[in-house]
Amino acid sequence: MITKGGKALLENKDILKLLPHRYPFLLVDRIIEIEAQKRAVGIKNISVNEPFFQGHFPGTPIMPGVLILESMAQVCAITIKYQSEDLNNKLGVFTGIDNCKIRKMVVPGDVLRIEVEITRLRKTIGKATAHAYNGEELVCEANLSFAMVDSE
Repeated sequence: MITKGGKALLENKDILKLLPHRYPFLLVDRIIEIEAQKRAVGIKNISVNEPFFQGHFPGTPIMPGVLILESMAQVCAITIKYQSEDLNNKLGVFTGIDNCKIRKMVVPGDVLRIEVEITRLRKTIGKATAHAYNGEELVCEANLSFAMVDSE
């Protein structure tokens, strides 16, 4: 596992090289631990300025569960693409979500710590387990299936 003295291993500029996502859909701020194609820990700071809070829900902002899952998927894609020349031009897409449980609400001011472990990888398809925490509280967990497809 690679870290740099507790500081982010991959900053925003590094993430932008690995993912095609851009604002407002880039849902990973930094990667603090990574072992290429095995596991990673990412961070998403939840700000009141997130565009989805305008409508979900006015007066009671809650991060949509599907966006928590998307942030987990983005950490998964970073884990797969990190240090992999073969996958530079590939795009990670969901092929399935199993055993998903959203256990707590995510609100402005929360900091999601997203832990992803790749459990199976065969060329361009795979599976991962993902957990999102706010502090020590588990807020979401799921088994993700994905494929790496041509991005053009």
